[in-house]
Amino acid sequence: MIQLSVVIITFNEQKNIARCLESVKDIADEIVVLDSFSTDKTEEICKSHGAKFFQHAFDGHIQQKNRAITYATSPYVLSLDADEALDETLCKEIKRVKLIWDKDAYEMNRMTNYVGKWIKHSGWYPDRKLRLWDSRKGSWKGFNPHDKYEMNEGCTTARLKGNILHYSYYSVEEHYKQVEYFTTISAKAYFENGKKVSLLKVYFSPIVKFLRDYFFKLGFLDGSKGFIICRISAYHTYLKNKKLYALLHAK
Repeated sequence: MIQLSVVIITFNEQKNIARCLESVKDIADEIVVLDSFSTDKTEEICKSHGAKFFQHAFDGHIQQKNRAITYATSPYVLSLDADEALDETLCKEIKRVKLIWDKDAYEMNRMTNYVGKWIKHSGWYPDRKLRLWDSRKGSWKGFNPHDKYEMNEGCTTARLKGNILHYSYYSVEEHYKQVEYFTTISAKAYFENGKKVSLLKVYFSPIVKFLRDYFFKLGFLDGSKGFIICRISAYHTYLKNKKLYALLHAK
């Protein structure tokens, strides 16, 4: 049986972290938390659950997640965010994989709880995530804050049953605040990587985004929460491109 390290990055996650840690206690051989100097009770909660707790200044989601892996003693890593937890089916699947590890990496679905409602459509589900892997064969890449774990060429993957349960937003206001924060980071990252955007795209792409998520991705089946999600997702697209356009045309 392989030894599994569960790796989590945190910053002021006292509201979420206990649930995350409880969900992995039966499948983790060690739990590693890399914290960005939280000022709440995150450290206390992590240590009370037996986690190995480290701290490092935050310099980007990709950088921090790659750094967190270096604290793990096993190359076999399950990476979670503090606001995530495993459901029972996924825990059973991971226990099985620990006995017979026959792929390089494993992906799973993530289902999001939005202001108290589990979202099954709206472009949010199934939200496939590659989170269980041999860390010697890949790394976190992408554009901050939208990180993505990528395996080396030729690696094999399989999909597990069950879900990562994502407790994303407790209020609509919280969602808007994160959109403001993430679009600033995204626009800067795209700008630094030479991405271009036209004024036409700034105004047209949000419309396409809403129509796709609400109608083609069946967001209307998620009721009023689905409409709110699709509307804010379209706003996210607009704001990200608007901020990038402003950077490109700054004097």
